[in-house]
Amino acid sequence: MKRFEGRVAVITGGASGLGRALGERFGAEGVRVVLADIDEAMLAETAETLRARGVTLATRRTDVAKGEDVERLARFAIETFGAVHIVCNNAGVAPLGVVWESDEADWRWALGVNVWGVIHGVRVFTPILLAQGDEGHIVNTASVAGLIAPPGMGVYNVTKHAVVALTETLHHDLAAQTDKVRCSVVCPAYFPSNIAHSERNRPAELRSARPMTDADIAREVQLSKAVSSGKLSARDVANAAFEAVRDERFYVLTHPRILPAIESRAREILEGRNPVSPLRQGPPE
Repeated sequence: MKRFEGRVAVITGGASGLGRALGERFGAEGVRVVLADIDEAMLAETAETLRARGVTLATRRTDVAKGEDVERLARFAIETFGAVHIVCNNAGVAPLGVVWESDEADWRWALGVNVWGVIHGVRVFTPILLAQGDEGHIVNTASVAGLIAPPGMGVYNVTKHAVVALTETLHHDLAAQTDKVRCSVVCPAYFPSNIAHSERNRPAELRSARPMTDADIAREVQLSKAVSSGKLSARDVANAAFEAVRDERFYVLTHPRILPAIESRAREILEGRNPVSPLRQGPPE
């Protein structure tokens, strides 16, 4: 994308973390922003902060797991700003636990937000971008957990692998039809965000009935510590995503230290070797 001034970006999960940073980064380029999130209070706080920094924006409470909510979001964006040029499917949650202990509620919650949220974003907004006949870009937030499979994160790994596969396929499908609409997949490791506290927004009907174990508590503490101590900031990751849109680059890998683990997994597949934990050298920074 060569021009940003006056463009319109829709960003889900926009109330905090990477979503907020994306809103600020695109807003700094003169992009008008629609921030969507399920957390209305935090969304209002973020909107006030970004407006004070000169960002032109609107907000909309959206549960991305619900297709009708995403459809209403698209209509709202067009009614408010007249078009949509950049779509950041960024909302995400992170239930933890070994695979066989994760209950159906964990799976439904994570698949709803992390996978169906991106599916809805792609199916609703891609036809709009194509019909406009203008430059457009879709940014899907995955994770390094979409390229490797760390232990104790089975549900999350499955959802993020799905986002990577969906976005790679979207890239091929778009390339066969247009040279104006592109897409990128963002695969960061740990950076300070609210992903470790995503339970606060879990719907009541999808609360897990399984009691927390000592191992569960230890994983949550470890995740919170890893996220808060990440050496890159949400702003760094947002800047990398912006550059990918500007340069029409697909893969956004923000943490070079994770590359050997990705390479090791690829070699294990090609050589038919049993997988080795990607955390054997500690969590990526």
